Amino acid sequence: MTQGGFRRSGLEWFSSLPACLLLLAVVLFSTSSDIHNQMLRGGEQLWGGYYKLRMDPVKPECNPDRDIEAEVVRELADSSPENDPMAALLGAHEKDPREVRLAIERSVADCRAAHVSYDSLQDKLTPGVKVYRAVELFVADLIAFGLKAQRYILVILVMLCAVTATLTRHHIAMRAMETRLDYVVSHTLQSIANAMLLGSSLIFRQSSLASSTAVSGEELLLHNFWIIGFACLTLASLYRLFRVPETLPAGGNLNQAFLSVPLYTVMCLISGTYFALIGHSSGIGIYLGKMMELADMFLNVGLYVWVGMMLKQTRLATLVFNIFRPWRMPPEMLAVVAVLVAAVPTAYTGASGIFVIAAGAVIYSELRAAGARRHLALAATAMSGSLGVVLRPCLLVVVIAYLNREVTTDELFGWGIWVFVLTATMFALVALTVNRQSRFDLAPAAEAFPASVLALRPLIPYVVVIAVVVLIYRFALDVRMDEFSAPRLLPVIMLAILVYEHVSLKAWRGRGSGEICHQGLERSVRGATNDTTAEIGALLLLLGLSVSIGGVIERSHIMEAFPQAFDSPWSAMLLMVGILVILGMIMDAFGAVILVTATVATIAYASGIHPIHFWMVTLVAFELGYLSPPVALNHLLTRQVVGEAEVLAAQQESGTFYQRHERIIMPLIAMGISLILVAFVPLLFYANG
Repeated sequence: MTQGGFRRSGLEWFSSLPACLLLLAVVLFSTSSDIHNQMLRGGEQLWGGYYKLRMDPVKPECNPDRDIEAEVVRELADSSPENDPMAALLGAHEKDPREVRLAIERSVADCRAAHVSYDSLQDKLTPGVKVYRAVELFVADLIAFGLKAQRYILVILVMLCAVTATLTRHHIAMRAMETRLDYVVSHTLQSIANAMLLGSSLIFRQSSLASSTAVSGEELLLHNFWIIGFACLTLASLYRLFRVPETLPAGGNLNQAFLSVPLYTVMCLISGTYFALIGHSSGIGIYLGKMMELADMFLNVGLYVWVGMMLKQTRLATLVFNIFRPWRMPPEMLAVVAVLVAAVPTAYTGASGIFVIAAGAVIYSELRAAGARRHLALAATAMSGSLGVVLRPCLLVVVIAYLNREVTTDELFGWGIWVFVLTATMFALVALTVNRQSRFDLAPAAEAFPASVLALRPLIPYVVVIAVVVLIYRFALDVRMDEFSAPRLLPVIMLAILVYEHVSLKAWRGRGSGEICHQGLERSVRGATNDTTAEIGALLLLLGLSVSIGGVIERSHIMEAFPQAFDSPWSAMLLMVGILVILGMIMDAFGAVILVTATVATIAYASGIHPIHFWMVTLVAFELGYLSPPVALNHLLTRQVVGEAEVLAAQQESGTFYQRHERIIMPLIAMGISLILVAFVPLLFYANG
């Protein structure tokens, strides 16, 4: 990337900039709905009956000056038996002149009222009303266009970012490409998997056109977008395959090379092979198409990733650490504090992996600067995104409530607080007791407290900026900050913070170790979007293929091998825990929730497990799965942000078995004990057998 002004590289012009515009469009479309609601209210307050003024009134065609006497005479003459050929068959029936007069008088009165209303509306249609109406109708059309365009935006965003992740070698794998053999094996299998995705999409399109059900133009356009996207992805992987970097050393081990294959590729090869063997080659395309049914949810994931990357560009994480630095905490205690503090932004960034990507590097560097050993810092970094997924307004909980009518967000978040307290306590106990290597020699409160208060001062402007944005939405648009509005408020908040830093730190230069030298608004947004495009491509493609793996599990009828209901909720819970942890190991959270909703959840409910209890167990089990080998997604993301060299250095450290594997074992102990308690202790209070 060039350093001068607003110049961008080719990848930024054709990837980051379009992705930024698409994400801004999503925020604009979602916010326009709030603006429109307020415009309707404002119009009603300014001009009573504004809803009637939204369209030009139509002049009534009736005559308000009709002669009532003449109309009565004509009506009676037209209804005489001589003029009615059916009267001879049905019998003569003369109309009552009083009823005829009353009906005509009412008709004339209604006509006159319609003309009065028309004249009144015409008088109210002032130039100001017409201008206001034009703006309001434009916003309404913008909303309609946004709702219609959601699916297209999602497809373009996924494919654009997936191609970027391929070109920048940013897909999530169990190990980095270190040799030429790793590179060739990885990109060869990526090319095969991408060609499989392209073929499945083509077959799905053809089968849809050949079916008896008519395919709409919108659906056909979506098919074409998927096909074009996968064709570009295949070409990108082939391009990378034939351009091996000269910096990579020759040689390598084939077994290790397979570990360099991205997880989405493995999922694609498994699901694609399975669907081909059962004669359902369009299977992957069909399950990827199911993403369109929840397009708003997946777009929110993209927004949360963007928020996380913008958070990474700010000084917030460093400033928060500065509050605790005067206390001279031992590394173990600082690790606990870091994980607890990280729970709040984790809830606002939507998922644990997103926060690890956004703030993991800062957390790791701060813990290392405080004297933490590598394994402890890596464990805390991986755990930093695990505790906040049960707190409001986490997107994953919203998705659970959306897909399951048995629970609500208020119930899940209410119990989630207690689960958070439990998991935080378990991590603190493990970190502060097992393998503690530092003395508790805190700074005196008289010395540390004033310094901490002083460190709070730089955070006050950030709090003010956040409060101003939240209050503007609250009072100008009547939107409260909650789990439903967070996806559209948080990008605006982060952009406002970047604007503040641009204004206040324009000439600032880094004065302390680890602090970020602010380089201006445009570069900050550009850097955040550069990171976002690759991360969205890696995460959403992995999520989509997780849905496909869920389809394999569903179609293979594996779950039918288990009873559809257990006599004992204890037995059912034991099975649920095992299944949920395994799903957490191999699937992305959102795809796993969709699969669990369709399969495991019904078994749990039928076995007497309370729905809220079941989903609390699910969330903790998923987090344990993300920290568990062989995949350990959160550890993979940690390695991605702190660097391969740090992880390799940690692996080469000596000590006991626990000390050599602390970064893996410590989170497993904390989350494992928490899962057992969350799963089985509540059964003591409501299970019958």
